[in-house]
Amino acid sequence: MKKKEIKALVSLLDDDDHSIVTQIEEKIISMGNKIIPHLESEWESSFNPTVQRKLEDLIHTLQFDQLKMRLIEWKDKGAKDLLKGMWLVATYQYPDIEYKTLKAEIEQIFQEAWRAFRDDIHPYDQVKILNGILYSDYKFRANTKNFHSPSNSMINVVLDTKRGNPISLCVIYMLIARKLKMPVYGVNLPNLFVCTYKSQDLQFYINAFNRGLLFSRSDLENYITNLQITPLDMFYEPCSHLDVIKRVLRNLIVSYEKLGDHYKVDEIKILLNEISIGEDDGTGAT
Repeated sequence: MKKKEIKALVSLLDDDDHSIVTQIEEKIISMGNKIIPHLESEWESSFNPTVQRKLEDLIHTLQFDQLKMRLIEWKDKGAKDLLKGMWLVATYQYPDIEYKTLKAEIEQIFQEAWRAFRDDIHPYDQVKILNGILYSDYKFRANTKNFHSPSNSMINVVLDTKRGNPISLCVIYMLIARKLKMPVYGVNLPNLFVCTYKSQDLQFYINAFNRGLLFSRSDLENYITNLQITPLDMFYEPCSHLDVIKRVLRNLIVSYEKLGDHYKVDEIKILLNEISIGEDDGTGAT
């Protein structure tokens, strides 16, 4: 569609006839994501608050539909790239963030860790090296002051501020560790998310929210006992990338509920529903 035709459609968004406005909105949405740059241009040149507001809503609808399709595609292709899954979640709040930007930031941290890393030492000592890079050099920390902020679930913000919640810090920890060929995975616990180092002959756990603190299975068993819940095998074993992203979305639901933003709560629930398979794992949010 030509620019003049798009401009003509946009000019009708403040028509007094509601049915005409609805038809115009449906027409614009039917054009798909390719029209977003044109709508953004129209927003910038418009001096009509009503039209600007409607353009904002249309752009968000188109971006949300695109995110929904991308998440489904990511899941259907095996949910292999955890960073891509986190990037997709971040585009909900930051639609202009680029995957390659996040990938470059992770690569930079990896390069520094790789220079300090050694293959010929015990895994405990390897973890200490990685902890030194993440918590001493880069100063990643738990965001305890704003624990329920939606920003804690947005990996671009966590990489920028170096503050996050248990699962976002674990994701960064896992991404670097796996690039170092360390068998580090996520573990989906009730009210908490941690990492596990699991090889054929060794398994221990890492609390990325507490500066990479190491702990054992017995420590984890005590944690489960104190919660007074039935221990499940999944509380001790690696979870999938899909489980991680589902958990991140549940965190966002809690965050937006606490902010009273029910519209965003409903949208995140839609995203979660689209990628959920089987029954809820019951682990809640972290």
